[in-house]
Amino acid sequence: MLISNEWLKDYVNVDQPVQDLAERITRTGIEVDDIIDYTKDIKNLVVGHVVSKAPHPDADKLNICQVDLGEDEPVQIVCGAPNVDEGQHVIVAKVGGRLPGGVKIKRAKLRGERSEGMICSLQEIGISSHVTPKAFESGIYVFPTEVTPGTDALEALYLNDQVMEFDLTPNRADALSMVGTAYEVAALYQTEMTKPQTSSQESDKSASDELSVTVQNEDKVPYYSARIVHDVTIAPSPVWMQARLMKAGIRPINNVVDISNYVLLEYGQPLHMFDQNQIGSQKIEVRQANSNEKMTTLDNAERDLLDSDIVITNGNEPIALGGVMGGDFSEVTDQTRNVVIEGAIFDPVSIRHTSRRLNLRSESSSRFEKGIATEFVDEAVDRACYLLERYASGTVLKDRVAAGDLGAMVTPINITAEKVNQTIGFNLSDDDIVNIFEQLGFDTQNQNGQLTVNVPSRRKDISIKEDLIEEVARIYGYDEIPSTLPVFEDVTSGSLTDRQYKTRTVKETLEGAGLDQAITYSLISKDHAKDFALQDRPTIELLMPMSEAHSTLRQSLLPHLIEAVAYNVARKNSDVKLYEIGRVFFGNGEGELPDEVEYLSGILTGQYVNHAWQSKKESVDFYLAKGVVDRVAEKLNIKFDYRAGQIQGLHPGRTAIVSLNGEDIGFIGELHPTLAAENDLKRTYVFELNYDAIMRVSVGYINYEPIPRFPGVSRDIALEVNHEVPASDLISTIHNNGEDILNDTLVFDVYEGEHLEEGKKSVAIRLNYLDTENTLTDERVTAVHDKILEALQQQGATIR
Repeated sequence: MLISNEWLKDYVNVDQPVQDLAERITRTGIEVDDIIDYTKDIKNLVVGHVVSKAPHPDADKLNICQVDLGEDEPVQIVCGAPNVDEGQHVIVAKVGGRLPGGVKIKRAKLRGERSEGMICSLQEIGISSHVTPKAFESGIYVFPTEVTPGTDALEALYLNDQVMEFDLTPNRADALSMVGTAYEVAALYQTEMTKPQTSSQESDKSASDELSVTVQNEDKVPYYSARIVHDVTIAPSPVWMQARLMKAGIRPINNVVDISNYVLLEYGQPLHMFDQNQIGSQKIEVRQANSNEKMTTLDNAERDLLDSDIVITNGNEPIALGGVMGGDFSEVTDQTRNVVIEGAIFDPVSIRHTSRRLNLRSESSSRFEKGIATEFVDEAVDRACYLLERYASGTVLKDRVAAGDLGAMVTPINITAEKVNQTIGFNLSDDDIVNIFEQLGFDTQNQNGQLTVNVPSRRKDISIKEDLIEEVARIYGYDEIPSTLPVFEDVTSGSLTDRQYKTRTVKETLEGAGLDQAITYSLISKDHAKDFALQDRPTIELLMPMSEAHSTLRQSLLPHLIEAVAYNVARKNSDVKLYEIGRVFFGNGEGELPDEVEYLSGILTGQYVNHAWQSKKESVDFYLAKGVVDRVAEKLNIKFDYRAGQIQGLHPGRTAIVSLNGEDIGFIGELHPTLAAENDLKRTYVFELNYDAIMRVSVGYINYEPIPRFPGVSRDIALEVNHEVPASDLISTIHNNGEDILNDTLVFDVYEGEHLEEGKKSVAIRLNYLDTENTLTDERVTAVHDKILEALQQQGATIR
């Protein structure tokens, strides 16, 4: 909504700079998004009188004008506008003046003739072309009445003004009008608000003699009224009205149409003007449209109507689409003499559906959709009658023709000062609170401390006590709410929880390893919801998904991570390493809430190291992915165990199940070649871990040991075992028999091929012995080493 400061002063006199006014309004809940200053960058702009006009001797499209600027002598101005003529009163930028856009006005010669100034169009002084009157759209602006030469042109055009642009929330529909805004400003500055003049001189003839109104569907149209004005004269509206409409973003048309738009902006009540002689009958009937019914609207488009649309008819055919747009044959034209003014209440939902379906969004439909003030319906129609009488020379017929009921004008709400003060923290008296409500235009009665506040229909956002308390806080001032410190019995310093600290550590570790964090959708297609799932559990589907691709809650983070990698690879970013910490969802049956489990997943593809200057490249592989997972475990001071396994979607021979304290919590593996090919990926490795299970492990304090004072001993062994025996089983046997001097072990080579039987492999393991209390003796080491070898042989291994 665009609120003109000059127009606002008609209703409430607040002598404040517009910047201060905008700041005050914003601080009380209505955000002023921008201030449009029509005086900005304009200097020396006056009204001029074109005394004479003569063709330029050397240019067909230029004219030499002598213009009276209220000075001793007229000045000569060369003008190229097609509509410039002798006797006009026009806008002139004098020499030394400025126009928007940094245009400076200087003396000049145009084709040899001097020009001392510039005759301006509205666009050249900052008015948008889409609101400029049609008559002046491609030429200079001409004042419709005489204006004293030398008068400030901005004053004459009512443009010595600043316009506030409100960014309104849906609940503040009252501020979609000048009167509603005036009530707000009057309350903020505790001053009187003056309402517009609405009474007119009525003729003895009654409107009911010429028109009848019936409503078939009062649930959709609770109230419909009409008044009639005869003998209107179609002409341009006054300059002040045109200026106010243009500043509000509406193009002036003629006095009758402009009055309809003017009252719309003034009261927030949409009106419609019918040409009475073109309605086609003396009857207006409001009903639902018939199936397959058609009508042509004012924009000359034929509309196919549905039975959910509201139409205004002459008893036979539609003459307007209720609350949205009028029909073509009953519109006001230059030949119109008698006008029917419609004021109505339409069902907001129906208007919304119709305007959205037909893509006919307008100032009227936007207000009907939000709900209008019943108190202003008849008042707005009376205001339009008054303006037609005064500025279109019309004769207003007495009475109004109406059907239906306006309903309640006010909503009574009971409240006490104690309730207000307890909620906000103020110490206001009954009189203070009553005064605030009265300033807002809420009639209030005080009966022994019980306040009955009659909230007018324009404030549909107020329906309960808490809404009234908010109004008191807004108007009295949010800045006046006393600030108090909370009272604590025990004060503790802020710190990260154990899980937060661990999560930061995990993220730092993964990002240090070159992985980037990804955040993907929790929703996936039904076909891929169970891909890579660690548990065989029901899925959870949305009742009304926005698309089939996002219809089901995921049970793994990997499908979307694979999509993210494929997206990057398709755009020539072939080296991608991502991780995500997010939730997956497992169903518990119909009617039960799902289990939400947090997972840690990662994906790696392409080159891990690519140093061209060293001719050194290293592709990601299984052991790199495993190393990333091991690094996470090391940082958390836990230990993962691995065993070969199979997961649907992963390479059957390059997949490991990850377990923690005997519980399977995830996997590491290479994408199955078929799946990789479907996504145009080369070898790609993934891991997925149950992050909640990892976080449940209580690590406790980390105990550090001193550096050993005694040297250790290393011995290497090579074991020939069956191909299917995992190295982890051999390592487990070694540690079980290493007593207290076996420090650690390392598998440093695995060999299969020549010199070994088919189905056999050789595993080379380094054993490190260390005694932290004494120097190791060869006898001590040999005894333990032999014990380990014997245990390995009993397990089926052959010492090579």
